[in-house]
Amino acid sequence: MRIDAHQHYWKIDRGDYGWITPDIPVLYRDFLPLDLKPHLDAHRLDGAIVVQAAPTPEETEFLLSLAGQDDTIKGVVGYLDLTDDRHAAYYERFARHQKFVGFRLMIQDMPDAGVILAPSYVEALRGYAAQSVAVDLLVKSDQLKPLIDLVKQVPGLHGVIDHIAKPRIAEGAMEPWGRQIAELASHPNLYCKLSGMVTEADHENWKAEQFVPYVRHVLECFGPDRVLFGSDWPVCLLAAGYDEVVDILERALPDAWGAAEREKLYGLNAKAFYRL
Repeated sequence: MRIDAHQHYWKIDRGDYGWITPDIPVLYRDFLPLDLKPHLDAHRLDGAIVVQAAPTPEETEFLLSLAGQDDTIKGVVGYLDLTDDRHAAYYERFARHQKFVGFRLMIQDMPDAGVILAPSYVEALRGYAAQSVAVDLLVKSDQLKPLIDLVKQVPGLHGVIDHIAKPRIAEGAMEPWGRQIAELASHPNLYCKLSGMVTEADHENWKAEQFVPYVRHVLECFGPDRVLFGSDWPVCLLAAGYDEVVDILERALPDAWGAAEREKLYGLNAKAFYRL
């Protein structure tokens, strides 16, 4: 099974995508399964994991409704607000759908990432960890210290770091991101998505070789069994097309990587992580 482990769908008129405005014309339109299908076919992908793009339970319900109608959606990563006393009830409601595979913790949008170390957060995540619930971790490189501290308190967290934690690729900065990624990778329950990299580079003037040290470092830290390919389509369109995203990753893979490693990267690891 070949899988794109990270992409999005949305309908603008739903009204809960406040970050997508007319000022971003490339994204300010509907993106639905028929729009992605040609890209999946071109790269021999059987389907994709669709990830929430709005911080509302209603959007998760919308994505689950799409999943019920489209076989290319292999799983839905929804939204849970762990500060809401009803988060467990929402989780139970979503989990009744066979394609609900987990939820995303949107650390990126938190003014203070240290909030994830609050007792209520830690207690909630320990509960989900005990159930082996898959948790996507949307985090920026300057927020990795709180995430490292969180994982120490929730060592059983079954998590995947989205977008290689958004290092400052445009600046060519490797540290402290590199050291912190290595520390996170020492936790065997954590995975990492090779996704969302092109939008961390200069959108107009990126070069494929810029991504090589970042990809190689992630692969060295996590190994071939805990990395997932994700296009981050259509957000990637801010800087590159689907084909270019795949080409960037292919150019950065080690020469020693063969068919077995690629099968894991392009699907088998996603299948294992999300228990498809």
